[in-house]
Amino acid sequence: MFAPQSPWTYLGHQRFMRIARDSGATVRVLPVDLGRVFPVSGGLPLAKRPAQRQAYRLVELARFSQFLQLPLNLQPRYFPVAVDDAARLIIATDAQEGCETALRLCSGIFAAVWAQERNIADAQVLAELLAEAGLPTSLLERARAPDVQQRYDSNTQLAIDSQIFGAPSYVVDGEIFWGQDRLDFLERKLRA
Repeated sequence: MFAPQSPWTYLGHQRFMRIARDSGATVRVLPVDLGRVFPVSGGLPLAKRPAQRQAYRLVELARFSQFLQLPLNLQPRYFPVAVDDAARLIIATDAQEGCETALRLCSGIFAAVWAQERNIADAQVLAELLAEAGLPTSLLERARAPDVQQRYDSNTQLAIDSQIFGAPSYVVDGEIFWGQDRLDFLERKLRA
């Protein structure tokens, strides 16, 4: 479970896809609305966190960006950003084109925020990201369908019911692995 605006999801995404591929794991693409998860899990939006937590977050992002050799703007122009349209687009892509294609689109969306200074709340940017992924822009219309919103709501409720409290969270057989820095433990679990 993840949120398209999460820098930690961006930092872990390529490793997660490699781990899933190498282990033969079945992946479910589940974007969730952290704005609904945080109030019931004790999480706070970034702007409401204490100054020392906000400052340390930047230190950790820089560390992981350097360690993983992934480009990352610590304070991107379009963050915080409204992500519901991007989340629904990922869901629509998963439903119409399949999980692997949705994960590929996720790569583009995450990089758009954290490496490219692009506004994923803008429909034109989402259309560009679809084109860059070789996908039809008709997915933008599909993303507005009631069943896609229903799935987004269901994903979010599943996160709440599963006691998820942040992104990314990887769940295997009911066991939660929170954060891209837990991917080593996730890999061990999948190999066991």
